[in-house]
Amino acid sequence: MTKRDDIRILLIDDEEDILELIGYNLSQEGFQVFTARNGVEGIAQAMKIKPHLIILDIMMPEMDGIEACEIIRSTSSLKETIIIFLTARDEDFSQLAGFNAGADDFIKKPIKPKILIYKIMALLRRSTKKLNESEGWYKVGGLAINCREFKVINNGQELILPRKEFELLVLLTSKPGNVFSKRTIIEKVWDNKLTLGGTNIDNHISKLRTKIGSNHFQNIKGVGYKFVI
Repeated sequence: MTKRDDIRILLIDDEEDILELIGYNLSQEGFQVFTARNGVEGIAQAMKIKPHLIILDIMMPEMDGIEACEIIRSTSSLKETIIIFLTARDEDFSQLAGFNAGADDFIKKPIKPKILIYKIMALLRRSTKKLNESEGWYKVGGLAINCREFKVINNGQELILPRKEFELLVLLTSKPGNVFSKRTIIEKVWDNKLTLGGTNIDNHISKLRTKIGSNHFQNIKGVGYKFVI
């Protein structure tokens, strides 16, 4: 599973005490916590930070949780985001409406922080397992890569990479922490058809750094590159 301090959780609720209670407990567990006070603000935040998990109240001003969930689920970059609804209601119809809108689970108010934490951890484990078991996928840190479909998902957001960038990424992530010499990279990715000077490699690494994060690609001077989780 991705380390907790890499996991972004968005809380959407109009009650300040709820935001403070949940936010404090999640922060204590090491998660990155973001907040919003209504559905409209929550959608804007979700589009911006691409959270791994959203905790969403049903009854809110401006836009309720059901409508906000439907919009989030219709956004391609947020389709894999886990959504937990908060509700003070016991009626079955509100839960049915939530599941129809795309919710993964519910938790009732008043909130018991320990139960919420356990539920979050279970959903995150289930999500990771599901992704790893999908045909052709493998996971490295916050990256999920499918070599059969040439797909890359970075922290929940799908990236479109040109073929050589993709092949270079696959090579480096095949053994995280292992240093690949420029000669090896040329042999594996360019079939020995690239001048050994490596300028083209450097350009491709620069593009991957921009798209995935510069901290993941380390240059070992005079040797080559390695991928760092």
